[in-house]
Amino acid sequence: MPDMPINSSDEVSCDLLVVGGGINGCGIARDAAGRGLSVILCEQDDLAAHTSSASTKLIHGGLRYLEQWHFKMVRKALQEREVLLASAPHLIRPLRFVMPHDAHLRPMFEIRAGLFLYDHLAPRKRLAASRTLDLHRHPAGTGLDPRFRRGFVYSDAWTDDARLVTLNARDAAEHGATVLTRVRCEHAERRADDWRVSLAATTGSAAPMTVTARALVNAAGPWVAQFLHERTTLSAHRTVRLIKGSHIVVPQIFRHRFAYIFQNVDRRIVFAIPYEHDFTLIGTTDVEHHGQPQDLAISAAEVDYLCATVNRYFTHQISPRDVVHSYAGVRPLLEDESADPAKVTRDYALELDTQQGAPILNVFGGKITTFRRLAEEAVDQLCTVLGMSAAAWTGLAVLPGGDLPGASLAVFLRAIAHRFDWLPVAVRERYARAYGTRIVQLIGTARNLAMMGEEVLPGLYEREIDYLCGYEWAQTARDILWRRSKLGLHLPPGSEAHLDAWLSDRGFGVTSQFISRRVQDLKM
Repeated sequence: MPDMPINSSDEVSCDLLVVGGGINGCGIARDAAGRGLSVILCEQDDLAAHTSSASTKLIHGGLRYLEQWHFKMVRKALQEREVLLASAPHLIRPLRFVMPHDAHLRPMFEIRAGLFLYDHLAPRKRLAASRTLDLHRHPAGTGLDPRFRRGFVYSDAWTDDARLVTLNARDAAEHGATVLTRVRCEHAERRADDWRVSLAATTGSAAPMTVTARALVNAAGPWVAQFLHERTTLSAHRTVRLIKGSHIVVPQIFRHRFAYIFQNVDRRIVFAIPYEHDFTLIGTTDVEHHGQPQDLAISAAEVDYLCATVNRYFTHQISPRDVVHSYAGVRPLLEDESADPAKVTRDYALELDTQQGAPILNVFGGKITTFRRLAEEAVDQLCTVLGMSAAAWTGLAVLPGGDLPGASLAVFLRAIAHRFDWLPVAVRERYARAYGTRIVQLIGTARNLAMMGEEVLPGLYEREIDYLCGYEWAQTARDILWRRSKLGLHLPPGSEAHLDAWLSDRGFGVTSQFISRRVQDLKM
């Protein structure tokens, strides 16, 4: 199903309308389209504009959840960790985590038992097992306070969360789904056999379009309950708690390849992760959020908390003055009885309602690691109620660009170094990790740097911008510099404004005319 203009005067029909362009919405759209359902996904902002680009960017089981006896959830996440490592080896990479032991917080035997369980709750084919460390002899001990002599190392994985969302949307589109960004669901009317939904661009004056869908998926994340209340006449049986998680980015604290997991005196944990070559990513916090999901920013108290936590461990001390970038996101966690925000479950629930008419599936909670499993379970339920028979398929599928030779990033890097030796090394390696084998489509017929077009910003060539706008729904500088890439961290002040002006001069940007020009009529 090709894309559509948003100002169509005629009704368009589909099997499934997905509201929400975060990781869960895009994962559901991908799975459903791959099973043969006609799918439309609408997102009122950019893909991954909120929660799904504001995570710690880990693909992990959640070691700390074992302490809360969430064994089933951790096992599910560890199983998915293996699946995702295979599905996008260019974008998801193994990462070893070092935990310095602080005897005042947890005894050695307790941590050792927890790590043994973490290693064995699910099959582990690609990652090394945990072990104890002498931090005075290990590279990861360099820079730590000498009082930390013993520690542990274990394996998890890291990803670029916003790009993972985009790859799911790209795969959904390549299986026939229509993906509409900057398009809001204004109203959804439930009828006996379908939903009649009004969609409108969030910019410009284009007339709304009407979609009839056999089923509706509410994957609005932090807005899941608000969507039901304001855009439909329904209410949910479950609720979510909005927990703010904030992160800071500081200049590189350590130079080795290991990450850290630090225990704090409040028994919460904070990660310090190698980030974008030159930086260290530190997070996260757990703070109850009572405002609107879009109205949030990291607080001074959170910055102080994160600095103080890492300063307990490193000899090199940091302060708020060292923070070069920060971000905050609201995690829509499934409501439970936990008084401590850090202990609210990270599991998910799917609420399928078929009682009063056409089906609606509401998605509550979840974490980035289990998005594929959540999507598979969601589409299983939807296929049943829609009377469709289609087997699950994403468990063995690769995401766009993930079909690396031998599933090896190292082999792929050597191959493209030979094929594209005229590209600057930093650009070539960034392309490899972001686009995988899709680097061929991005570069196209270019045979030298001049053929990549104008270097609009350092390391950002016109050809990549064309690819991001044409294939990955990017429309603004922020889409390109902070979500499709992390180039914003490396560029001088004023770069975002310069790129927005460049896009506007060439007819790109957030306008209804641009959105309509990029898509075709469904009925063609």
